[in-house]
Amino acid sequence: MSREAGPRVDPGVERATDVLLVERLRRGDPGAFDEVYEVYRARLFSFLARLGCRRDLAEDLSEEVWVRLVTHARRLAPDTHLLAWLFTVARNLYWSHCRSRRVEEAHSAELASLWTVAVRHPSPFEDAVATEFERQVERALASLPPPSREVLLLTAEEGLTPSEAATVCGVTPEALRQRLSRARALLAGVLREDTRGPHA
Repeated sequence: MSREAGPRVDPGVERATDVLLVERLRRGDPGAFDEVYEVYRARLFSFLARLGCRRDLAEDLSEEVWVRLVTHARRLAPDTHLLAWLFTVARNLYWSHCRSRRVEEAHSAELASLWTVAVRHPSPFEDAVATEFERQVERALASLPPPSREVLLLTAEEGLTPSEAATVCGVTPEALRQRLSRARALLAGVLREDTRGPHA
C-alpha cells in the first residue's frame, strides 16, 4: 500500500497551495479548477477504485465529485483542506451508491478482473503493481469490509492524520483510531492466511 497514486508534495507546501487554490476557486477562477483536477485527479480515482474494487464505479463517482466541486467552489470555506474535502465527497457518494443500490460489498474476487480489464489509460496504481507482496496486500485489502478499506486507504495510502480521516469518515478521532486498529488487525490476519496458502 505504499505505492504512489499521484504527485505528492510536502504537507506544508500542499497546505499553502490549498489555501491559494481555495481562494481562487471562491473567486470563480476557472484555472484553479484545472489545477486542482491535475493535482488530485489520480489520487481521487485510485481511492475510489480501491475502495469499491470497480473501475466503472470509480469513474462515475469521480466525475460526480468534480461536478460537486464546480457547483460548490464559491461556497468553500477559506480554510478548506481540498484533499479531505474531495475524499469526503467521494466517500459520501460511494456509500450513497451502496445504500441506493443495496450493494452487498463482497468484491474480493473482482480484484483480479480489475487488473486485467483492457483500458486505454491504466490507472496509476495498476501501473505501479510490481512485487508479489504488493499484489498480496492489494488482494488482502480488497477482501476487507469497505469501512476497513477506506480507513486504511485514507491513512496508510493517502497520509491523512487520524483527525483528518475522522473528518472524512464523519466520526470522532477516537472512533477512527479504533476502526484503524481493527482494520490493521484484519489486514494482518488476511495476509497471514495468504502467506500460509491453502495447504498450510
